[in-house]
Amino acid sequence: MQDWLMMSAGDLGRGIGRGEIDAEALCDTYLAAIAAHPARDRIYSAVTEDRARAEAAAAGARAKAGQRRGSLDGVPVCWKDLFDSAGVATEAGSALLKGRVPGRDAEVLRNATAGGLVCLGKTHMSELAFSGLGLNPITATPPCVNDAEAVPGGSSSGAAASVAFGLAACGIGSDTGGSVRIPSAWNDLVGLKTTAGRVSCEGVVPLCARFDTVGPLARNVEDAALALAAIEGGRPADLRGASLKGARFAALQTVVMDDLREGPEAAHAAAIATLREAGAVIDEIAAPEVAEAMPLSPVLYTGEAYGLWRDQIEAAPEKMFAPILERFRGGKAFSAADYVAAWRKLDSLRAAWHARVAGYDAVLMPAAPNLPPDQARLMRDDAYYVTENLLTLRNTRVGNLMGLCAVTLPTGVPSCGIMLCGKPNQEERLLRVAAAAEAALGGGMAAEN
Repeated sequence: MQDWLMMSAGDLGRGIGRGEIDAEALCDTYLAAIAAHPARDRIYSAVTEDRARAEAAAAGARAKAGQRRGSLDGVPVCWKDLFDSAGVATEAGSALLKGRVPGRDAEVLRNATAGGLVCLGKTHMSELAFSGLGLNPITATPPCVNDAEAVPGGSSSGAAASVAFGLAACGIGSDTGGSVRIPSAWNDLVGLKTTAGRVSCEGVVPLCARFDTVGPLARNVEDAALALAAIEGGRPADLRGASLKGARFAALQTVVMDDLREGPEAAHAAAIATLREAGAVIDEIAAPEVAEAMPLSPVLYTGEAYGLWRDQIEAAPEKMFAPILERFRGGKAFSAADYVAAWRKLDSLRAAWHARVAGYDAVLMPAAPNLPPDQARLMRDDAYYVTENLLTLRNTRVGNLMGLCAVTLPTGVPSCGIMLCGKPNQEERLLRVAAAAEAALGGGMAAEN
C-alpha cells in the first residue's frame, strides 16, 4: 500500500476502476502517511479526516457497483488554503483571516467532489498568495523536496510539498504570477496555469482578480489533464498518440534568458536539445513586447492587490509578514488612471505577442531563473529576499501578462523546470504537446484517458 503514495492519480484511478485498489484503504493510507510525516503541520493547515473517509467510502461503493463518476473517482487530493471549504478554516496563509470559516465549498471543490475526488484537507501557502518563494513565518513554510534548507516555492507551497512527499495524489492551487508553476518546478512536478477566466474563481480568496487562475500541481501531464477536467466538471484532454514530430516551438530569448543561474541555464539548454532530437522544430525568437510589459507589473499587480486588501491590511498591519506588507503597500503609489492606462497598454502588447507566436505550438522558456533560495538567509537578508522573490516570478509572469495558459515540466535536473506557454483557452492543445515533451524528457507515461 505504501507504493500507492507515489503513484500517479491516473494510475490510482485505474486501479480503483479495475478493483485492484480499495478507495477506503487508499484514503486511510494517505491519512496515515500525513499523520506520520514529520513536516505534516508545515504542509497541511487542516486535515479533513471525516470528510475524506466519507467520500472514500462513497467512492468505494460506486466502484463496486460499476457506477464510478470519472477517472479520478476515489483519488485523494488536497486544496490550497484559499479555496473555501464548508466548515473548515480558509485563511489564505494570513493572520488577517484567522478564524474565517466559510459555509460553502468553492465551485471548483464542488465540481471535484461531484466527480468523486476525495478531499484530504487544506495546504499552507504564501501569505495572501503574494510571493513566489513559499516563505511564510506567519503560518508555516513547507519543505522543498530537493533541499531541506530551502523554500519550496509559492504561493501554492504546501500543495507542491504534499504531492512531492507523497501526502496527496494531486494538489489544487492558484496562479496569479507563477504560484502553481514555481513550486511545481522547484519540487519536480508538473504545474498547469490555466487561462484567466477559464476555471471558476468563485469561493477562492482573491489577490488580483484579472490575473487569478486555478490549476493543478501533479505528478505528470496526464494527471494535470484529469485534474483540470475534474475541477471544471468537464472532459479531460485526449493525450493519446501525442508526438513532437512536426511540432513547432519558439524559444523566447527576451528577458527570460537574462541572469539565469548556472543550474537552470544548463538544464534548459539540455531540455531544448532533447526536444529537438525528438523531432521538434525550435526557433529562437525575440519579443520586445515582453520587455515592455514587465514594467507594468507593479501597477497592475500591486495596484489591484492593495485596492482589494487595503482596508483589512491597514486595520491590522502588525499581523502581516513585513516584506508582504511592504509589497502590498507599494500599490499606494498608483492612481486609478495609472491602472487603466497600464491595462490599455498591456492589451496592445498582448495583441503583438499573439501575432508573433501564432504559428507555434508553444513558447519555451526556463520555468524559473534560479534555484530554491535558502530559507534562513531570506529571513535575515532583506535585499536577498527582494532580489530572489522578483527573479523567481519573472519568467512565469510572462504567461500571466500575456494572458496565456502555461505548463511547467521537470527536466530531470532537480528543481529545474521547462515552461511551455500556449494560447489562451487552448489548454487541451497545450497539454497534448506537453505530454509529448514530457515523454521526450524521460517523464510521464502512456496516457490511457
